[in-house]
Amino acid sequence: MNRKLIKLLLALACFSLAACAVITVNVYFPEKAAKEAYKSLDDMLLKSGEKPATPAPAPGLPPAAPLDKPQSRLFDSLPEFSLVAQAFAADTDADAEALAVELSSMPEVLKAYDEMSKRLPRLNALFASGSVGISKQGLVVVPPSAKGKLGPQDEVLLAAENQSRKTVVLSMAKAILKLQKQKESKEALNLVMAKAAVTYADTKREAAQPGWWMQLQNDRWVQK
Repeated sequence: MNRKLIKLLLALACFSLAACAVITVNVYFPEKAAKEAYKSLDDMLLKSGEKPATPAPAPGLPPAAPLDKPQSRLFDSLPEFSLVAQAFAADTDADAEALAVELSSMPEVLKAYDEMSKRLPRLNALFASGSVGISKQGLVVVPPSAKGKLGPQDEVLLAAENQSRKTVVLSMAKAILKLQKQKESKEALNLVMAKAAVTYADTKREAAQPGWWMQLQNDRWVQK
């Protein structure tokens, strides 16, 4: 009787340990593709998209032919490196395009970008004045160097802007899991979201204008 009881207790203990075990989530995060997808969405949905027109050739003259740039013959003997680089770039472009298409099909993402576009003029003015900066998660916050406090309207604007940015980051995490055919568990979503936020912040820092305040991943604030 005692042996049976001991075996039963041991079985229950093993079951409890198994139930409490930490499940390791292993999801590949395509950093370069995610960054390119963020940039594509910003170009398509956030900015005006207006670009200076290419000047037309003078009447009677053919379009100017592109100039041939001198090329080194160093790589002529190493074609395999070029092929590998092209293949890697093609894979990255395909992944970025798939992510951008997936994100742009989400109603919540389109709504977030529509709202961010409306806030963009005022937000850029706050960035230019040094009143706000880009945090290491890609959010808009008041940097330590800012003098004075934001007005009530601007505080509401920042809260709404950050909510939209969080929606984009969360949607990126969901898109990555979906395209990799991974289960959208809480653990997997949190893991991918953390990396998606860091990549989003990198994208926003690269797009920042000179003089804007930015927080680096080591928590240090700098001006671009």
